[in-house]
Amino acid sequence: MTTKNLMNLTNLVVLDMAGTTVADGGLVERAFGAAAERLGEDPATMIDYVRATMGESKISVFRHLFGGDETRAQQANVAFEQAYGELVAGGLIAPVPGAAEAITELKDQGRTVVLTTGFARVTQDAILDALGWQDLVELTLCPADAGGRGRPFPDMVLGAFLRTGAVDDVRHVAVAGDTSYDMLSGVRSGAGIVAGVLTGAHDEAALKEHGATHVLGSVADLPAAIARAEAHR
Repeated sequence: MTTKNLMNLTNLVVLDMAGTTVADGGLVERAFGAAAERLGEDPATMIDYVRATMGESKISVFRHLFGGDETRAQQANVAFEQAYGELVAGGLIAPVPGAAEAITELKDQGRTVVLTTGFARVTQDAILDALGWQDLVELTLCPADAGGRGRPFPDMVLGAFLRTGAVDDVRHVAVAGDTSYDMLSGVRSGAGIVAGVLTGAHDEAALKEHGATHVLGSVADLPAAIARAEAHR
């Protein structure tokens, strides 16, 4: 392989968790509902916005829902994280079929894989523990690890770029997720591959509308999609 080809490899892959690599069976909505009830709110008045903003940092969602009332938003976020953590501890999550194998394949190809989430670190760690994924990847990031801004900002992707040093050009980064906000984050970071997957919140039309360069049935299809993209560079 020539030096030019080596420089064109996609050596950093940034993957979303819930809906992309982790199947949570709608736990996000259930946790939002539980959080709203704990604060004396009606979940039905919030659920449409929650669905539309899947992938966004959860504290940002609550700031919008509570009209910028930071105290109320923080209380709701804590309640959400607690509710989601309880559901995770109850064994209600599992890997998306083929996800762990795809991550291992990407690593075996010499690529660095990073897992990202819109959840707080405590919840992200609970998910990793529940799946036995603590050592699956080199780096995991939540919004607090990237200055506090989650998706649709590009900060977590760029944080992965800076922290790993796996590539010297953001165009050699691949981003994969199941939501419109994942796509926006990837596009805004300058990633060369922004892959939407159909195992989570949003459909093909929404993913393409927000910048997906590829739409895949599952993250299990990502290693082959990256290989095809590299072959045409």
